[in-house]
Amino acid sequence: MILWWIGDIVLLVVLLPVVVYLLRGVLSAAQSIVPTVQRIAGVAAEGSKDLDATALLLTTQDQVARTVAGVADYGGSLNVILDDA
Repeated sequence: MILWWIGDIVLLVVLLPVVVYLLRGVLSAAQSIVPTVQRIAGVAAEGSKDLDATALLLTTQDQVARTVAGVADYGGSLNVILDDA
């Protein structure tokens, strides 16, 4: 019976610090998640500001289509002029 008590005390003396050490590591890792998430949220907010100008792409596409049509008309006119010469 005494051996059981001695074994229990040795087990507590050896295992309890190991368990506390491991739990401290888990706690510090869990606490480091919050600042990391906040940094990610800040970067995502800054990145989304870059996407604010995407609405201008529609007007850019329209302008490119008009420019291409104008250049094509010019090329057609040039072709007619050169055929007459």
